[in-house]
Amino acid sequence: MSFQGKTLVLSGGTKGIGKAIIYEFAKAGANIAFTYNSNAEEAENIAKELSSTYGVKAKHYPLNILEPDSYKELFTQVDTDFGDVHFFISNAIISGRPVVGGFAPFMRLKPKGLNNIYTATVLAFVVGAQEAAKRMEKIGGGAIVAMSSTGNLVHTENYAGHGSSKAALEIMVKYAALELAEKNIRVNALSGGPIETDALRAFPNFDQLKQDVISRTPLGRMGQPDDLAGIAKFLCSEDAKWITGQTIIADGGSSFT
Repeated sequence: MSFQGKTLVLSGGTKGIGKAIIYEFAKAGANIAFTYNSNAEEAENIAKELSSTYGVKAKHYPLNILEPDSYKELFTQVDTDFGDVHFFISNAIISGRPVVGGFAPFMRLKPKGLNNIYTATVLAFVVGAQEAAKRMEKIGGGAIVAMSSTGNLVHTENYAGHGSSKAALEIMVKYAALELAEKNIRVNALSGGPIETDALRAFPNFDQLKQDVISRTPLGRMGQPDDLAGIAKFLCSEDAKWITGQTIIADGGSSFT
């Protein structure tokens, strides 16, 4: 599948799933516009490596997904740097201090932490997808993917805040897909779970969680970021032209065990 000369905009591209995805798209010839939160040096290194290794245009931009309206300025800059936008993948998440009160057992959940998770998961997707869709409409269509997780299907300790927001995200994807279909814009969610990333390793019970996941996963291992990268690329490709409004689950079979 060739993505030569097309542009992907992705949030959260310096590590984990997002990083795996931008490398996958760059290998296929896509130009890459990706965001980072705080590590500008790492983002610069990744952009240089993508350009030198795959011969594509790659640029990085700061983005705070707790301020979704900042997407408007980001896409204005992407317009200047890249021109057309063909694909948008909403991937960035929050962790650490902003999720205090949101990453907790039910009886310790607090509105501020829950609101932050919802903002970063759902509201950031809405504004980012709106801005992307405005550009895609001008070129006759495009594809949008929201990264979700199976934490809204399978109980994961302390994950109520994230899981409920991912459930809301998947419903928002369906509404977006229905309303953007007339513009030839497809919208899907990709639900992975659980994937071994820095964010997951930060869980206080990560070692036990990993053992539990492996023991109940038919494929006998934990997911890795590159397990999702190819699926994200597929959902943006012409091979997926009849898929919209769906949540594609990639979890090694663990959601049925």
